[in-house]
Amino acid sequence: MAVTERVAKALRGVSGILVTPFDGDDQPAPGKLAPIVDRAVGAGIGALTVNGNTSEFYGLTLDEARRMQAAVPGLVGGRAIVVAGVGRSVKEAASLAKAAKADGCDAIMIHQPPDPFRAPRGVAAYVERVAEAADGLPVLLYLRDDSGGLDAIASLCAVPGVAGVKWATPNLLTLAAARRAAPHLAWICGLAEPWAPPMTAMGARGFTSGVINVAPHLSMAVLNALAAGDYEAADRAVLAIENFEKLRAQEGNGANVSVVKAALALRGEDVGAARPPAAWPLAPAATEALRGVLAGWDKTSG
Repeated sequence: MAVTERVAKALRGVSGILVTPFDGDDQPAPGKLAPIVDRAVGAGIGALTVNGNTSEFYGLTLDEARRMQAAVPGLVGGRAIVVAGVGRSVKEAASLAKAAKADGCDAIMIHQPPDPFRAPRGVAAYVERVAEAADGLPVLLYLRDDSGGLDAIASLCAVPGVAGVKWATPNLLTLAAARRAAPHLAWICGLAEPWAPPMTAMGARGFTSGVINVAPHLSMAVLNALAAGDYEAADRAVLAIENFEKLRAQEGNGANVSVVKAALALRGEDVGAARPPAAWPLAPAATEALRGVLAGWDKTSG
């Protein structure tokens, strides 16, 4: 699949992963994303992902995921590219992928199958079927587990339609080797801002972010520093969100989405609860620490 320069440029920037808002009846409320999207694109975020992990993809039904996928492109209005996360059973993933173009999405991201009995060649067959269903949209692989080895990764990268890889493991040497084997693909840091500097040094370009829901300017500070080759400035920019990310990592990483949603609520943007099995509500100590983080950001920006 030939990737347009618009999509390629966006993927070299910040890929923001949008939360999924819920209303008082625990139903998706995509309209609540409007101020979040406006803030993100206003700050310069070039790619927005719906149905990613920060979107609680595995906490949504298939119908809910499709509803979000269909709604977000209209909210974005062409101001950024929209990437649709797809996954779970191969039929469900293919169903979402097939609808993505008609829904107005610019690319799809295939979640790595969580099946405990997945085989490397079975994952390749999964990706092939989903990529074919995407009807020509660029395909991003979301790799959170590289234990299958370089040969397995190479087979996934060779699937027709695959245009990039969101690398979400801390194995930097494996990233470098995989990138050398497929230099024509977009290699993106999938572990957010803290890992962006070392992965950039290994050849990745751009990174994913959940912080963009709350403070996209902080994500852009990391990106701009890395684009300028100023790793000291990048380190300072990462330090500004360090405590936020530490809070997200609490409770076995179960507070990852919860902290983002709680931060939005503290800012006056109620996007509902994080669904089980996420940690919700935040523990009182975490909430107070989060208040401190947000106050620090306000002081710095003010």
